[in-house]
Amino acid sequence: MLIIIGLGNPGPRYLLTRHNVGFRVVDRLSEQCKIPLYKVGHHSYYGKGKLAGEEVILAKPMTYMNGSGLAAASLCRFFKIPPENLFVVYDDLDLPLGTLRLRPGGGSGGHNGMKSMIDQLCTEEFPRMRIGINRPHDGNVVDYVLQPFSVDEQPVLEELLPLAAEAAAEFIKHGILEAMNKYNKKDSNKKDAQ
Repeated sequence: MLIIIGLGNPGPRYLLTRHNVGFRVVDRLSEQCKIPLYKVGHHSYYGKGKLAGEEVILAKPMTYMNGSGLAAASLCRFFKIPPENLFVVYDDLDLPLGTLRLRPGGGSGGHNGMKSMIDQLCTEEFPRMRIGINRPHDGNVVDYVLQPFSVDEQPVLEELLPLAAEAAAEFIKHGILEAMNKYNKKDSNKKDAQ
């Protein structure tokens, strides 16, 4: 069994913000695979079902971004799933919009949600997918990540969400290295909406 956890902030105020891209990928998978996120527990909304022929748990932490690790650690403990079978999806300011990058592990890159994950799991060794959201021109990161995508950015995001869902399925089927080889292409950012 594997866990796919998308990072974001709960509530309608944050629903369409840049910081909630991880939630949106998990919502996409939930819809595609008919895995409703109706269970409440482990600081999350989550559901169990099949993805790419494997049993998976899809989860969205309800702790707000900075406490995301509480949800991940609780789910891993309860379902007896090691961190290497946890796949985390989150936004990244240092990647252009329309780009995704998969990695088998690594540091937080300054992302508070990932800092929480690493602290609570006591390891950096868990696979992840970073979704590019661009960096703000004025340098005001906090306001920027909590704003919705612009009208010009929306079409790029709508193209990227199904690609991200495909990449997650590829990870489930063939592992992180094959998923990286297939989806970490320079041309995955078809359009940079800077």
